[in-house]
Amino acid sequence: MIHIGKLIREKMIERKCTVVSMARQLSCGRANVYKIFEKYSIDTELLMKISVVLDYDFFSLYSEELNSKCKDVS
Repeated sequence: MIHIGKLIREKMIERKCTVVSMARQLSCGRANVYKIFEKYSIDTELLMKISVVLDYDFFSLYSEELNSKCKDVS
């Protein structure tokens, strides 16, 4: 199972992006960014914005998991 919030936080740290910067780029408050870190699932539009801000395709993580589960069923 993907914990998307944890992965977003890890990518932010890797990219040296601060919570303040992320909040500004997403047009939200810092508290909302911290709430994102706790999420196991996330709205696709928000995930798209985060992917652009962090220059990382978070959707590919779901594609990989889907492909893995499809292979397990076959």
